[in-house]
Amino acid sequence: MVVGWAHWIATTTEVPVSHDVWAGIDAGKIAHHCVVINDAGAKLLSRKVSNDEADLLRLIEDVAAIADSGRVQWAVDLNAGGAALLITLLVEHELDLVYIPGRTVHHASAA
Repeated sequence: MVVGWAHWIATTTEVPVSHDVWAGIDAGKIAHHCVVINDAGAKLLSRKVSNDEADLLRLIEDVAAIADSGRVQWAVDLNAGGAALLITLLVEHELDLVYIPGRTVHHASAA
């Protein structure tokens, strides 16, 4: 377990736009769904991934390959529970990660 990982998660919806690729995770207990878009809003990946270390590491590698040395902004809708393994792996790899509350996601999806 990584102690103090919560400080890595921004608790604001203000995210710098200096990223080339955005990876959003809809986290669940058994599986997550990841959608990756570029700065123009084009969908580059949409995939279900099990909440398993090997599968999550494969996702991290695949998103890094899509970004092709560009910066990736990861976003997750849970900050504990089923997302704990995902968050731990992203933090261990020193990747940019923000927490976007479900209520914010709900309102954004209506727009």
